[in-house]
Amino acid sequence: MITSPANKKVKEVRALFEKASLRAERGLFPVEGVRMFLEAPAAEIEELYVSESFAARAEGEVREKIEALGAETVADNIFAKMSDTKTPQGVLALLRMQRKSLAEVLAKGASCFLAVESLQDPGNLGTMLRAGEGAGLSAILANRGTVDIYNPKVIRATMGSIFRIPVVYADDWLAALRELSANHFSLYAAALQASVPYDSIDYPEKTAFLIGNEAAGLTTETITMADQSIHIPMLGQVESLNAAVAASVLLYERARQRRRGTR
Repeated sequence: MITSPANKKVKEVRALFEKASLRAERGLFPVEGVRMFLEAPAAEIEELYVSESFAARAEGEVREKIEALGAETVADNIFAKMSDTKTPQGVLALLRMQRKSLAEVLAKGASCFLAVESLQDPGNLGTMLRAGEGAGLSAILANRGTVDIYNPKVIRATMGSIFRIPVVYADDWLAALRELSANHFSLYAAALQASVPYDSIDYPEKTAFLIGNEAAGLTTETITMADQSIHIPMLGQVESLNAAVAASVLLYERARQRRRGTR
């Protein structure tokens, strides 16, 4: 049992929570909490840690998974130092990163993308994954200026969708958008310039919504790649929606149309 805060593994887990560069170097990212542990694919779990008290009270499906994988027990006070939450649930795992290329995602029959440019808020990206899964999202395409998908705040906000919806980071952003177009995707930019209301469009099977930075929006270069710019009409004195909310509105409009057989 780990009982010292100086233990090498304690320090490594803390560093993985805090440093994107180390996560990338090791190819590992931490998740914690019962729900995330249960949803995490067992084959991708590299290391598993449980607090002493949690190990004593775990039961049912949770205990079965812990016993099947094997876990390192950590004294409660030390586990609290490893954890990234104020009230740790007592289970924490390190998972292998799943790096996907755009070509791999397209080859699996992806039909709906969110293409996000320089998104900065971890909660926005995590919420896009969670809401997107509910609306039939296939994948997220992001430029290198977008927040790290393995940021702990992103992971928590996904509520498990991180394990099911791939996120592809494009080294050449405009080339990636051209690849979507070449694969017969229609690209719709969330932008005011020369735009039409989002609900005036009949979205085709292969659709990609382009969402920009929370403050600056999409760059001109990205907007010019789109087939059409769209906006969400606002009532009252509200000028715009949070990026994740806007993405959700667009995705669910497409999902509504697919359910009703539009196009």
